[in-house]
Amino acid sequence: MSTKIGIIGAGGMLRYHAAGFRSAGANIVALCDVNQESARKAADREGIPAIFGDVSKMLKECPDMEAVSIIVPNKYHAPLALQALKAGRHVFCEKPPATNARDIRTMLAAATKAKKTLMFNFNNRARPEAQAMMDYIRAGQVGRINSAQAKWIRRTGIPGFGGWFTTKELSGGGPLIDLLHMLDLALYFMGYPEPDYVAAQTFNDFITDKSFKGPWGIPDVAKGETDVENACHGFIRFKTGQIISLQISWAEMVKREEVSVAFQGTKAGGLVQRLFASDGLDDTSLDTCELYVQENGRSVNRSITVPADADMGRLASAANFVHTLEKRAEPLNTPDQALTLMRIIDAAYASSSTGKPVKC
Repeated sequence: MSTKIGIIGAGGMLRYHAAGFRSAGANIVALCDVNQESARKAADREGIPAIFGDVSKMLKECPDMEAVSIIVPNKYHAPLALQALKAGRHVFCEKPPATNARDIRTMLAAATKAKKTLMFNFNNRARPEAQAMMDYIRAGQVGRINSAQAKWIRRTGIPGFGGWFTTKELSGGGPLIDLLHMLDLALYFMGYPEPDYVAAQTFNDFITDKSFKGPWGIPDVAKGETDVENACHGFIRFKTGQIISLQISWAEMVKREEVSVAFQGTKAGGLVQRLFASDGLDDTSLDTCELYVQENGRSVNRSITVPADADMGRLASAANFVHTLEKRAEPLNTPDQALTLMRIIDAAYASSSTGKPVKC
């Protein structure tokens, strides 16, 4: 019997969630959004039979709905996840997990109490390149990863001005919290070690400069807030002695958008990378997946060929949620990992604010 899912939020990510869930055999039974016009249009487009303007009503009137998917501004991730968990539903939530680690702790406790699955859309873990690299890591061919470089940088990628993305109260921050995927992927490759401290600096030089606006996002809001960073650079040390350096930006003086994790292991190094000819446009991208080893006294670079994946793992990530619920697969991520990630992000913002390294 197929898993029945309700979706909260009619935004742009809806099409990926819907397609991913359905590819795994799930049935999408309802869509909820406070904007009823948007909900109606999206429901018609996606073939979703019921629409609601209130989450409580959806949860009550769809008693056979087993899970919910949350696609709303970051501020509402935690309260909606808690509401769904307390109502006995499994939860698949868009990134970031929440706006801070405190809320993740509350969500984790609620999921544990309800004995329900709580997962997040860390879709880059589901990319073919990431899974291919994990095959080598799990097989012991990389060894211990001592250091990694996590990078998601854009030259012109601010997703609108004055909307929820650039309003700290709603988003929790700028690109550091929005483009957290490569930091998560580096942690995933390293086995999610326990962080010790973070030293980081945010920059806001271009955050109000409309020449740095991206080709996608949401419309500008004339009287809205724009009070987040446009870039963050930092360093994380783990209690194991491993390290990660990070570079994350919406707007920065770089040649082109780059999405990558490079790492240096005791047996091999590696690179998973996506370069864009035009910022934010997936159809202009070039993907690379490579391993670097020493063999017979020679430096050998292995190019790993994987299937093309224009959606950056979004469909596979949503499908994994359904497969997890139906005991057909292990979850690609856990609430404990989400908590570690948000502890690091909290510490990065605190370090930038204080000018000092911050313990996690």
